[in-house]
Amino acid sequence: MPDDLTSHSPAPLAGVRSKAPLTGTIRVPGDKSISHRALMLGALAVGRTEITGLLEGEDVLATAAAMRALGAGIERQADGRWLVDGVGVGGLAEPDGVLDLGNSGTAARLLLGILATHPITCFVTGDGSLRSRPMRRVTEPLSRFGARFTTREGGLLPLAVSGAENPVPIEYTLPVPSAQVKSAVLLAGLNTPGETTVVEPQATRDHTERMLGHFGATVRVEPIADGGKRITLVGQPELTAAPIAVPADISSAAFALVAGLILPGSEVTVAGVGLNPSRIGLLVSLKEMGADIAYLNERVEGGEPVADLRVRAGPLRGADIPPERAPSMIDEYPILAVAASCAKGRTVMRGLAELRVKESDRLTATATGLAACGVRVSVEGDDLIVEGAGNFPAGGALIATRLDHRIAMAFLVMGLATNEPVVIDDVRTVATSFPGFVPLMNSLGAGFPEIG
Repeated sequence: MPDDLTSHSPAPLAGVRSKAPLTGTIRVPGDKSISHRALMLGALAVGRTEITGLLEGEDVLATAAAMRALGAGIERQADGRWLVDGVGVGGLAEPDGVLDLGNSGTAARLLLGILATHPITCFVTGDGSLRSRPMRRVTEPLSRFGARFTTREGGLLPLAVSGAENPVPIEYTLPVPSAQVKSAVLLAGLNTPGETTVVEPQATRDHTERMLGHFGATVRVEPIADGGKRITLVGQPELTAAPIAVPADISSAAFALVAGLILPGSEVTVAGVGLNPSRIGLLVSLKEMGADIAYLNERVEGGEPVADLRVRAGPLRGADIPPERAPSMIDEYPILAVAASCAKGRTVMRGLAELRVKESDRLTATATGLAACGVRVSVEGDDLIVEGAGNFPAGGALIATRLDHRIAMAFLVMGLATNEPVVIDDVRTVATSFPGFVPLMNSLGAGFPEIG
């Protein structure tokens, strides 16, 4: 994987209005959040963990490479299964080289949590986008365990981490809702004696807590006022290898679902999508906008609720999306904004400060792209306001994706419904989370002709 995506020539791609409705059933890649955690916790378990459905995008492959470098045995089988031979909690070895997490903020922040309480020294870096993203939000609480971090100015990667030799447990209250920070603290608590507690005033996605329990750790979750949670991990458990079936990623499914909703006559089904209650904010929001979404064949796989999602196109209306919903759909706002641009009336998406520190400043990138496509849009504080006219936006814009895979995919989908094509400047970054995005969408009838 290249150190920086700009080291090769950009690959522009156009989204062009589809001549016919989108139809068909697809399965999108495995959930990225669960895939990262499966590799990490499998590496810290005793025994062999078998993972099916793992997302094989660049972000997750970077996590696999990092855990291998730290001593775990990780192999992909010919049938697509991944086998992870763990080293046990506290058993990671000092790597020979630098750990490069590519484009993945999740991988970097969660891994720093693990490393913070292993008595080894590691050097961690990433691509140009990841090196611009703040790490102080995790290095500050992790330092309280006794870990030492040396970072670039501003708390940026590359950094060096020297794990605590005698870590001490902490209780930490999240200053802002962040599943990554919560997870980093809990993972640091694994190799720490006593009990480590995270208080989250606003609930965030809970994949880490679920998977820790799946591997045998003792995790207590207590509700607190106003919908928050107090999560306590009992340190130094013996994690035991356990099979994991990774459901399809709702953040990836979002692009096909919205495309199916905004193109008249379309009917699209995405199979086996994970419906963790902490991740379904987009579906709740789209239903409030009048979307026809059906949950088919509901079931539980690997401890996570799953269903096939079927959407049928129809008129959408503007809605007011409350700030407390942001943690359950933080990655889906760019594609929700595309849906809002095709809806009738005003959609207000509130409390999006976290979008400013994703792979790009997604709040600015989304607003700038919509405006270039002729949509009336504004940003007021941390709120994104889209004035939908209830018809097809103009389009005809060149979108700067800023090395951000979700901006790239959102505006390609928008191009399917605009009067003029929408061109993104570089499609290569899509592979970080959704390898095969273009052919899979084209199999439904989408049109993504390459430029140049």
